[in-house]
Amino acid sequence: MSQQPAELNVTITEPAREYLRELLEKQDCEGIAIRMFVSNPGTPNAETCIAYCRPGEEQEDDVVMELDGLKAYFEGRSVPYLDEAKVDYSSDKMGGQLTIRAPNSRMPKITDDSPIEDRINYVLYNDINPGLAAHGGQVSLVEFTEDGYAVLQFGGGCQGCGMVDMTLKEGVEKTLKEKVPEVTGVKDVTDHTDKSQAYY
Repeated sequence: MSQQPAELNVTITEPAREYLRELLEKQDCEGIAIRMFVSNPGTPNAETCIAYCRPGEEQEDDVVMELDGLKAYFEGRSVPYLDEAKVDYSSDKMGGQLTIRAPNSRMPKITDDSPIEDRINYVLYNDINPGLAAHGGQVSLVEFTEDGYAVLQFGGGCQGCGMVDMTLKEGVEKTLKEKVPEVTGVKDVTDHTDKSQAYY
């Protein structure tokens, strides 16, 4: 587990710490902490989440921070996307609200060590989607399969478009394979058969 919060640029205000400490006390679990992460980081669907983290639920690459009796874990993969994030709490007549602002959660950030999914998303959002946007379309990654295929979901003007096969095979696949060598090919999510429902 990484112990250098220096690379971590997250502010949890005093009212937010107090609120989170109270929540943790109510859980009646010795050593419980919070864990912050970004789901779908670097994409327009990014969501910043705070969850309970019971002893043993922390991950090996988590960055840990001690804040006056409040222990916080930050998912290693999410750290670049949590840059300049701020967690605040403001009380109101309805009881109060915890707010999380993470201005960089949707910004594609990659290095050579980034997970393949992040690198694929970076190419999709920077190189491919701007071109598709002219036609009202966009493409997003559904999954990266063990055999090296990027399974993509086409949306907007690209759904049901007769050009999808051509665009998919020629443009998207060529660009992805060029920029992310681990990609052996692409599939449209509609072509991707779901074998989990099979009865045999």
